[in-house]
Amino acid sequence: MNSISKLNYKIISHLMGLLLMVNGGFMLLSSIVSWYYKDGVLTEILLAGTVAVSIGGIVMFLTRNHRKEVQKREGYIIVSFGWIFMALIGTLPYIFSGAIPSFTNAFFETMSGYTTTGASILTDIESIPRGILFWRSITHWIGGMGIIVLAIAILPLLGIGGMQLFAAEAPGPAGDKLHPRITDTAKRLWLIYVGYTLAETILLKLAGMSFFDAINHSLATLSTGGFSTKNASVAFWNDNPMVQYIIIVFMFLAGSNFVLSYFAFKRKFQKIFQDEEFKSYAALIIGLTIVAALLIYFEADISVSTIAHPMVWGPFESAIRHGLFQVLTIITTTGFVSADYTIWTPFLTIFFFGMMFLGGCAGSTAGGIKIMRHLIMIKNGVLEFKRTLHPHAILPVRYNRKAVPQPIVFNILGFFILYMLSFIIGTLVFSWMGLDFKTALGGAASTLGNVGPALGDLGPVNNYANLPAAAKWWSSFLMLIGRLELFTFLILLTPFFWRNR
Repeated sequence: MNSISKLNYKIISHLMGLLLMVNGGFMLLSSIVSWYYKDGVLTEILLAGTVAVSIGGIVMFLTRNHRKEVQKREGYIIVSFGWIFMALIGTLPYIFSGAIPSFTNAFFETMSGYTTTGASILTDIESIPRGILFWRSITHWIGGMGIIVLAIAILPLLGIGGMQLFAAEAPGPAGDKLHPRITDTAKRLWLIYVGYTLAETILLKLAGMSFFDAINHSLATLSTGGFSTKNASVAFWNDNPMVQYIIIVFMFLAGSNFVLSYFAFKRKFQKIFQDEEFKSYAALIIGLTIVAALLIYFEADISVSTIAHPMVWGPFESAIRHGLFQVLTIITTTGFVSADYTIWTPFLTIFFFGMMFLGGCAGSTAGGIKIMRHLIMIKNGVLEFKRTLHPHAILPVRYNRKAVPQPIVFNILGFFILYMLSFIIGTLVFSWMGLDFKTALGGAASTLGNVGPALGDLGPVNNYANLPAAAKWWSSFLMLIGRLELFTFLILLTPFFWRNR
């Protein structure tokens, strides 16, 4: 009997139905926003939500008698197809309302939301009905929390490189049974995620944003999604530095391991200060910000590269703020824009481009390769020199004072190679579709790393609207595999996944 016949299709379908119902529920929540602001698309959003809930409910009802056990292969299918079906059904509010009538564009925008990439095809965001803008923001808020749960509950079970290390640090009841721990951890992290979102909303409102802008930018920040309600993104508030500093703080928190936030609330500060990844993450941001700020101050023309009142608190403060903002928005893959970094200096353009390959911490909502993987690869590289001199010595890679199992090291090295291959292939395909070298290079790095703004025609002050339709579908594919840690989706494309056990 082959592996296909052994797959538990009922549990797969049941969970797909649950995801569609959750999707529909958030669409109905968006309809309340539409009703409140009387934006003219209430009926369309209600219809979209009703369709999503109905389809999900029917699927769940038909598969209610399912075997609850989920095997590893089913886990891959549930995660990968879950994101695809969420993106497909998530297009309904855009299409029904006419805000994005093209299915290709609507799917791109929705996939960009759920993968927390923040790349957009909308050329006039401020003309879009508020209910639709709220739905747009909700998509990456759902995707951001989904990634947290994914990192804790699914990826360690599937053996995705390095996530086992993160799972070992996750809070929850001790013991051999995994499910109570997952449930307990997910609940706590949900509370932190929601709490941070509410806190940022209140602070942004107090800093001068409207409530609608504040809640949307909070949803975008905590998910590291980057969708804004303004055409100029966060640069709209360049005359209000406090707004940008608040977003900076929460981008930093969103890019760090949410488990460390849990430890902070439990006053277990020692665990935070002992975490190698967090210390490297903080040190990297400080170091890169110093370099960026000095170059901006001495070499870049800030008054040209920003949109409004760039020197409210003086040129040096402006250089520090823009340097810190751009470093954080790229490393955490949030994708907000406070300035067009591509016109500062050629060095800074390459400088920020290189950051697209860093990523935030494991257990964060950030995309990219992740700091933890970089740390382990660097440590293993250094040990290779020692192993050359002492070939018979046992020299394990140590992370947080513990030896890292060799299979995990190999998995991380394999992930990095696959990531770079995906980037190279992504660039080649974009070039084949007619994009110039800089645009193809930036587009591949940005979509694969879930960053958003890129280089060339896809730079911070541009968007993805003018891409050919095929390039938008290719971008959506790169966003998906980048968000799902490559292995999770790409393994479905291998013949041996479907062969006999």
